[in-house]
Amino acid sequence: MPLLELRGLTKRYGGILAVDQVTMSVEPGEVRAVIGPNGAGKTSLFHLITGVVKATEGDVLFDGQRVTAMPAFGRCQLGMSRTFQITALFPEMSARENTSLAAQARDKQRWRPLGGGSVFAEAQRRGDAALERLGLTHVADRPAGLLSHGDQRLLEVAMALAQQPRLLLMDEPTQGLSVEETAQAVDVLAGLFASSDLTVLLVEHDMEVVFRLARKITVLHRGAVIADGDPEAVKADATVQSAYLGGYV
Repeated sequence: MPLLELRGLTKRYGGILAVDQVTMSVEPGEVRAVIGPNGAGKTSLFHLITGVVKATEGDVLFDGQRVTAMPAFGRCQLGMSRTFQITALFPEMSARENTSLAAQARDKQRWRPLGGGSVFAEAQRRGDAALERLGLTHVADRPAGLLSHGDQRLLEVAMALAQQPRLLLMDEPTQGLSVEETAQAVDVLAGLFASSDLTVLLVEHDMEVVFRLARKITVLHRGAVIADGDPEAVKADATVQSAYLGGYV
């Protein structure tokens, strides 16, 4: 059974059709990329999956459960976590405090009037483990706002991992990175995906990154799916070449 299933998912903003009847599934342990030109509906699709905005039509199923009407925090509690195209951190807090706070947000016991110390201790343990997995232990005590842009992008991934997600959604994880920073980030992410059974849905504009990380690719154009398959099949698809990839191959 797919971990994530979209059935005819649609979003209209007045006369603008941002997401058009998207049907897609993501299997457990799969790393899938969603690509497409600017304005194709990629981030809008993420907003629908995570509950940031409500769908006009269609359904979102998570592990077989219909979550279309569930708010974002409810989907997080079920095991969805995401990063954002524009880095979302607490800049004056340390990297460790950022990951600990993210881990605490997932803990259902965080509002208990008694025993809160154990919640905080567990949140810090999970946060520290996430920092280690992303190679950020050496900057754990530095304010997030003073980290390099590359480390800030990885810190946001660490915050998502600290929530122990079943599904990780990543929106443009290499956005704004230099060539060197991109290569370093991709090496870290490739190692993370190879060493875990994490299920990942990835939006990325850099095709080298996509073809390095993803095993399946869904292509959007004007809000609709125009291709879906493994990287080689997508690269060879004439419709994709015309709509997006141009002369890549």
